[in-house]
Amino acid sequence: MAIPVNERRRIMLLTGASRGIGHATVKRFSAAGWRVITCSRHAFPENCPWEMGPEDHLQVDLADAQDTMRAIEEVRGRLDAEGGVLHALVNNAGISPKGPGGERLGALATEFDGWQRVFQVNVFATILLARGLRDELARAKGSIVNVTSIAGSRVHPFAGAAYGTSKAALAGLTREMAADFGPLGVRVNAISPGEIDTSILSPGTEKLVEQIPQRRLGTPDEVAKAIYFLCTEASSYVNGAELHINGGQHV
Repeated sequence: MAIPVNERRRIMLLTGASRGIGHATVKRFSAAGWRVITCSRHAFPENCPWEMGPEDHLQVDLADAQDTMRAIEEVRGRLDAEGGVLHALVNNAGISPKGPGGERLGALATEFDGWQRVFQVNVFATILLARGLRDELARAKGSIVNVTSIAGSRVHPFAGAAYGTSKAALAGLTREMAADFGPLGVRVNAISPGEIDTSILSPGTEKLVEQIPQRRLGTPDEVAKAIYFLCTEASSYVNGAELHINGGQHV
């Protein structure tokens, strides 16, 4: 006998899962009993830091639109065995290219192909995934969470011009998606992290703490908990919002 949709194990598709916020999100949702399917340019790691198998990992290059479309069909095939439902799509993957010495790339220093690659990963892949999986999300009355950034609303000392403008575009896309997916029963929101204590912090980030009212960096788990909130019934009437997770840095 088929298991009713509302009694099946919840499933999330997460991009950018290998470290930092993505890693913490996998742990948070897995601890709550969710099945988490991760996406990465790399194959399933033999030393995977969480309990999952190759069937819960998808190798895809989000900078390549055709490969992204190929991956969408593979995801849909995997979800067929689960009733064709997807409860959450979290678009966390993002790239921020640096100069030869690791310096910030401003608008004048960023080459055109760099702009294209950043927008393909940070913006266009987001809508490709959401459009491609709309039926699965609609069946589950699911949730989409896009990860923007504090750099999307102000010039950041470390994040480059292409990254910042792509995150501003993603905030705008979140609003458009919320309007379009809402009638399908799918909520679309964004989280906008500030300075989060991960292994990829830029040198000098500690000086920014002086600008944060809480006088500390955020933790990946604090961001993961916000993502979890937006993917559960606790936020059932939240749609089209951008939740700022930055200790008050933007005030």
